[in-house]
Amino acid sequence: MEKIWLQSYPNGVPSEIDIDHIPSLVALFEKACTTYADKVAYISMGKEMTYRQLDEESKAFAGWLQAKGFRKGDRVALMMPNLLQYPVALFGTLRAGCVVVNCNPLYTPRELEHQLKDSGAAAIVIVENFAHTLEQVLAHTAVKHVIVTPMGEMLGLKGALVNFVVRHVKKLVPAWNIPAASGFNSALAIGRSHGLKPVALSQDDIAFLQYTGGTTGVSKGAMLTHANIASNVTQAYSWIKPVVREGQEFIITALPLYHIFALTANCLTFLMIGARNLLIANPRDIPGFVKEWGKYPVTVVTGVNTLFNALLNNPEFAQLDFSTMRVTLGGGMAVQGPVAEKWLKITGTPLLQAYGLTETSPAATINPLDMHEFNGAIGLPISSTEVVIRDDNGNEVPHGQVGEICIRGPQVMKGYWQRPDETELVFYHDRFLRTGDMGYIDKKGFIFLVDRKKDMILVSGFNVYPNEVEEAVAMHPGVMDVAAIGVADEHSGEAVKIFVVRKDPRVTEKDLIDHCRKQLTGYKVPKHVEFRDDLPRTNVGKILRRALKEGA
Repeated sequence: MEKIWLQSYPNGVPSEIDIDHIPSLVALFEKACTTYADKVAYISMGKEMTYRQLDEESKAFAGWLQAKGFRKGDRVALMMPNLLQYPVALFGTLRAGCVVVNCNPLYTPRELEHQLKDSGAAAIVIVENFAHTLEQVLAHTAVKHVIVTPMGEMLGLKGALVNFVVRHVKKLVPAWNIPAASGFNSALAIGRSHGLKPVALSQDDIAFLQYTGGTTGVSKGAMLTHANIASNVTQAYSWIKPVVREGQEFIITALPLYHIFALTANCLTFLMIGARNLLIANPRDIPGFVKEWGKYPVTVVTGVNTLFNALLNNPEFAQLDFSTMRVTLGGGMAVQGPVAEKWLKITGTPLLQAYGLTETSPAATINPLDMHEFNGAIGLPISSTEVVIRDDNGNEVPHGQVGEICIRGPQVMKGYWQRPDETELVFYHDRFLRTGDMGYIDKKGFIFLVDRKKDMILVSGFNVYPNEVEEAVAMHPGVMDVAAIGVADEHSGEAVKIFVVRKDPRVTEKDLIDHCRKQLTGYKVPKHVEFRDDLPRTNVGKILRRALKEGA
């Protein structure tokens, strides 16, 4: 296979990376904390945390885990928005030799129970706004230790005010009762007293169980090892090194850190270069987000197309000072050309695309950061990464011809947690990962995404799988049959549409959407409902989603 993309590499970017000198992510973390000890690492709601403080607090959390008997390989679930507690718990978990299991705070009880049971997590750190969800499923899981943290717990004196507003003014904390739960600061105090006994980690040890539907609707944990993530951080660092300044960048993080994109890019890669990181707890509050942005000299921002579009449609955004801006990187879903053009016009910074999957830690391709305009491509394969385009028989197709994008590199996952059958399905014998995405490579080595091979729906950068939506809808007693597809949506890229054959003719669109809100996270809830007398099927009775999509 000829690596034709190397001819288009930016100056200073190596064709290969070497991580032999990196034993684990903990080594990367501790080096950054030593190098940039007195610089600010994170900012949340006006509160700053230095690298030195992050080092101390994460060590305390690791000490708490060890005090509770946690050992290397044990799983710890984190269920929080972008708060200071998140990086403290994240790095503390890794330093104790444990495995991080990221949970979306918007999970329904059903979704949370599946992930906790499947991962075998023995502890969870959860913000109090969502403790009522945990309460409903806790008894059915292996979780023995629960830390419930108010949003403002690490904000010092300001925290009391933040908690009062969240609890009593905005009423965002439903009643919950978990008698054995501990507080975050109390756990840190125990950890400081206990101390941390360093854990020997290898590159092959699992660092994250990052849950995804993969190419089917069954949610499963991608096993991302210390080598996988360290490789991707090193690859990303090698790519951005020619344009960023170590110890001087200021990145704004609106994408949730529990999502693989922000986790690797914002949380880990920019930590490696000593950046300041502004955490946005609620990116849906666009006016609040813009106001927060305006307080700081932001140099880097990452996001998904829908976030950039929402910012551009806020009249206050255009009034910000973008003179410090250096890099804007879009991923998670396709960046739309008109959005990229408007972004460049308003901010003066090109909006460049990257591409990857949870299974690739996630970055596989990134556009050169010295580009001056949007090119429609998802980028070039990054250092030590091979991309081939294959047909349905696994044969490589010529350049310019559309086929399935397949990826091989050190960032590609070890496999799916306790699912060897599913792992076998997504890998070719030569360890190329089948992405399920269709695309082509041009003569310069740029990758272009054409369409998705599977029926996966992409809502604001989040994967929605029709099987899961259909299962939830089918639970309604008035539904006889259902099919789910994705339809174009100007706000979220795609939205979920369901086609329903009713068992009870009195069932309404509102009935089904209200039902789904109880079973599914918000972005998975159908936005459109169409009632039909029958659904198109194959000769063996399988519903033809493709036919529905063509007629939608």
